[in-house]
Amino acid sequence: MRHRNLGVAFFICFAILTTPCFGKEIKYSHKIDVEKISFHWEVDGTVLHVKLTAKTTGWVGIGFNPSEAMQDANFILGYVKNGEAKATDEYGSSQMQHQKDSKLGGQSNISNLAGKEVDGVTEIRFTIPLNSGDTKDQPLGIDTETIVLLAYGAGRDSFKARHKFRTALKVNLKTGAFSK
Repeated sequence: MRHRNLGVAFFICFAILTTPCFGKEIKYSHKIDVEKISFHWEVDGTVLHVKLTAKTTGWVGIGFNPSEAMQDANFILGYVKNGEAKATDEYGSSQMQHQKDSKLGGQSNISNLAGKEVDGVTEIRFTIPLNSGDTKDQPLGIDTETIVLLAYGAGRDSFKARHKFRTALKVNLKTGAFSK
């Protein structure tokens, strides 16, 4: 029995140490600063590592590839409350609204969630698949033009709070080239 427990312990330690992103800092290849929000990212095989920072004590968010306004976009919103990062994976259900993927038949595809809030700046880090297979997520192309929506809320840790700032950019996730 003792040897079996050692084998299980070894397997768990091995799994933790070899899991991508666990215990290591991602080196982001690209960064865009707009107003008081920054979008950092790294394409790593089949996933996208993201870090969002904004001068706010509220939420920060990103959306990908809306068809018009917020319609059809894949949104990730996050905030930090009492030192713990919270995030939601949502879908642009209309031009002016988004709802949780899970409420609409999809699923949350956020992994490696972490965050901090220091001196009035909120930082959220997470990983999402480039192609989740989720009906509420469009695949992200890395060497094509991707519409990226960036936003943050003002001083309230609630996903229902409206944005204080928002912008839309055209981004090439592979090269980092972007335009408004």
